[in-house]
Amino acid sequence: MSEYRKRIVDVILQNKLEAKGAVLIEGPKWCGKTTTAKQKAASFLHMDNPLEKEQNLNLAKINPLRLLKGDTPRLIDEWQLAPTLWDTIRYEVDQRDKMGQFILTGSAVPADTQEITHSGTGRFSWLMMRPMSLFESGDSSGEISLEELFKGNLNIDGENKNDIEKLAFLICRGGWPGAINLTEKPALQQAFDYYDGVVKSDINRADGNNKNEERVRRIMRSFARNQGAQIANTVIAKDILANDSSSVNEDTVHSYIDALKKIFVIEDMAAWNPNLRSKSAIRSSDTRYFVDPSIAAASLGVGPEDLLNDLNTYGLFFETLCVRDLRVFAESLNGSVFHYRDNTNLECDAVVHLRNGKYGLIEIKLGGDDLINEGAENLKKLAGKIDTAKMKDPSFLMVLTGVGQYAYKRDDGVLVVPIGCLKN
Repeated sequence: MSEYRKRIVDVILQNKLEAKGAVLIEGPKWCGKTTTAKQKAASFLHMDNPLEKEQNLNLAKINPLRLLKGDTPRLIDEWQLAPTLWDTIRYEVDQRDKMGQFILTGSAVPADTQEITHSGTGRFSWLMMRPMSLFESGDSSGEISLEELFKGNLNIDGENKNDIEKLAFLICRGGWPGAINLTEKPALQQAFDYYDGVVKSDINRADGNNKNEERVRRIMRSFARNQGAQIANTVIAKDILANDSSSVNEDTVHSYIDALKKIFVIEDMAAWNPNLRSKSAIRSSDTRYFVDPSIAAASLGVGPEDLLNDLNTYGLFFETLCVRDLRVFAESLNGSVFHYRDNTNLECDAVVHLRNGKYGLIEIKLGGDDLINEGAENLKKLAGKIDTAKMKDPSFLMVLTGVGQYAYKRDDGVLVVPIGCLKN
């Protein structure tokens, strides 16, 4: 067995176990949920074990308490196969009146929630787990800490070891734990296998309805072409028609994308709504992202060389990688990641907003002085629009880059940070 590589959610999970009777870890298949949960679990039950699955499902109906017996915390893996366990666990948490009794993991939202009668409020805590960030996979030095930036420590210094070729590989490899220690060719194959699993099987688990495999492929290809944009399902339907000569309507696109969200393949980004001095209207549409950039690469059938030959596409994929990492980091700081855009077309790629009201503004640029300058000007323009009488000043302004050897603070105070230097 390979040595466990520490994850940022390890600390979050421990904290949640100390505060609630049960913790539900959700996230895409193969991102490491079960392996991470087992580091804390004292006993475990795999609901999808082929040798015991039928027996487990029957017990879940006739004697669910039997499945919950074992040392605590007890891990119930792929719990959503038997949704009735939810109410049983909630009841058992109440009866035991102790923290840290159960860990549930699930790679899909239950297809049928009619048998769940209680929300779990007060008994459950939720934890979203994503593929590995570059810091977790060992591809970032971690010399620049988001936490320290929020504390006001802005005198940064860091060195980036990732050149443009290495970064293209990291985008296409993705943050899948099973790919991290493999050589280049098999590492790149993992995302394509994951994509095939989604298309052929996993998407059908979302609602129990079999999907047209070719339609899934076309919708995921269109989504990959439009990642990082605020587009409606009608646009995706038109894009499919233009590129694939296939008749797909808006309702079909919506149902398929909703299924992809339920298995955590897609994770759109909500709009940020700050208090502004101006009367600019803030656009509220979500921004489209896959949970990992390698899914987009597999959807379009591209590899590192393809990205190097098309820097515009490279930049879009790089943005998805940065959003993935920022989400992983923000989770550990009790924060979320948003996007800003107003009716003047002023945009900010990522706003990391913490629960305590602190926030940082981030523009994502692959690299190059012109793009960095453009990003810095956008950040300063947005910072100047914010009504600081009603909310805090931004903790920092950052241009997050892919290439570039060093992290540094510009004369205007804007931070330039390679993603290969960043951590939570």
